[in-house]
Formats: sequence, C-alpha cells, structure tokens
Amino acid sequence: MKILVTGGKGVVGSSLVRELQARGHEVWLCDLKHSHETNYYRCDVAKYRPLHEIFRHHSFDYVYHLAAEFGRWNGEDHYEELWMSNAVGTKNLLRLQEEFGFKMVFTSSSEVYGDYDAVMQEDVMDKQEIRQMNDYAISKWANELQIMNAEAMSGNQVVRVRIFNTYGPGEYYTPYRSAIAIFCYKAVYGLPYTVYLNHKRTSVYTDDCAVALANIADNFKAGKVYNIAGSELHDMKSVSDMILQYLGKSDKQVLYVDEERFTTRIKIPDISRAITDLNYQPSVSLKEGIPRTVEWMKKVYGR
Repeated sequence: MKILVTGGKGVVGSSLVRELQARGHEVWLCDLKHSHETNYYRCDVAKYRPLHEIFRHHSFDYVYHLAAEFGRWNGEDHYEELWMSNAVGTKNLLRLQEEFGFKMVFTSSSEVYGDYDAVMQEDVMDKQEIRQMNDYAISKWANELQIMNAEAMSGNQVVRVRIFNTYGPGEYYTPYRSAIAIFCYKAVYGLPYTVYLNHKRTSVYTDDCAVALANIADNFKAGKVYNIAGSELHDMKSVSDMILQYLGKSDKQVLYVDEERFTTRIKIPDISRAITDLNYQPSVSLKEGIPRTVEWMKKVYGR
C-alpha cells in the first residue's frame, strides 16, 4: 500500500515508518525538519496549501496522522503552536480526506481520559463527561470530536488510537518529553530531577507501539478507538530506581514530590480491544527497554 505518515520524523513516527517499510509498503512522510530523503515533504500540517500539494501529486491508501505538538507543559508554554498544529492541522487532514478519500489513522493520547480514576476503556467518554486537565489533553479530545463530526457529516473513515506513555531510543531529551526520557538523560549526566510518587503509568516501548499502529492497516475498522499501552503498571519511583540501578548511581539528585498538578494521577488502560483486533502483544519489558534507552542516550550524547 501507499502510505503517508505525518510527523514521520517524530519518536513514534520514525519507528512506524521503519515498521511499515519493513512490511513492503511504499511510505512517504512529512514533517517540519529539512531532509534529503526522496519520499519526504517538509510541510506544516497547520498550513493547508502545502498539504494539498502533497495529495495533488499522490494517491494514498492510508494516512497515519501523527503530526502534533506534544506534551502538557509544552502545550501551556507554546499554546499557539499547539492549537494550530493539533486543531487546525487535524481539520486540514479531515478536509483533504473528504476530497481524496484515503483512510486515516489518528494518534490521540491517554491524556484525554483526564480525571477519570478507574480502568480506562475506550468507551468511557461515551458514558460520562470527563474533564481534561491541560491544553494538550483538551486539544487531543477536540481532535477526536472533530473526527467524530467528520465521520457523521461526511463519512470520513478514521481509526483513533490513544497512546499511553511511549518511550525508547529516538526520543531526544527536552524538558517536555516523557518522564522516562527525562529520567534517563538527567541520570546519565548526574543532573537533578523530580519524581512524582503518587502517579502510576503503563509505559510502551516505541517499537511495540509502531507494530500495533502498523497492524491497523491490515485490519482497518472505521470508527474504532484503541488504547495502545504497555502491560506493566508501575509507579514513577520504580522506573527511576531501575534507571539509577542500571547506571550504578544513587538517588541523591532526585527530588521526591507527592504528585504533579494538572495531569492524570493514575492511568490504568484496558488494551483488550487492541489485543483482539490488532493482535497487539507488548513484547519489550521495562527491564529490557530502559537499558536500551539509556545506552542509546549515552551513544547520542557521547557519554
């Protein structure tokens, strides 16, 4: 199949591109970075005209729409870019879908579950009102509402995926990245960092996430929503301890705080639908994934 991946240079996008190529698909990607690759377009999804040019020259079977501003604090500090990329960018893709008829896989976020404090099944928001707790979460839920409206009004064929806490090689450090990326980078350099004790997560290795996403093209069911998460529920201290233990370091540089405001405290996902429909089986445990991530960081940052 011929597939476009928006945000194809990102952490999940780059893993997905490799996985789709390995399966023999013709993969094109667009992102904001300059690149020499032949199957690449430099394009901001918030700008309709350059996007339209891509589709005018190519007929895609699928578009994996990953391009977005990521992260709750990034969304507060750079809210203009967040709302343009996430809301306007997604609307642009939906309008292009109406014109060109491709199938779309949209990557949402576990943050849409907001203040929900039980097992996170995909139909939670169909049954009760949820308060998203930051602009990033609100933008991702707005994207899902945009998609549902497009499905009802124009018959757009979209699968929505809510990804829970990806991590792994390829995730360069910034203050806005995943907790595991931040912990790894700062532990490698002996820098101080904060661990929130009362938060629990299930973290998914990027390659596992990419396999699940790629499997959607083999069993596409328009209108479906899937949670993609790891299988190990963990608190954040245990993850920090694993990183420090692997590096042979103490926690003297770690500040422990009860919880972080304006983000979901405990995320317990139900991944049974992805297991059934997508043959999803997370294969990389934290004990495997964390050393791989640490070693990659040491290599790229010269430690």
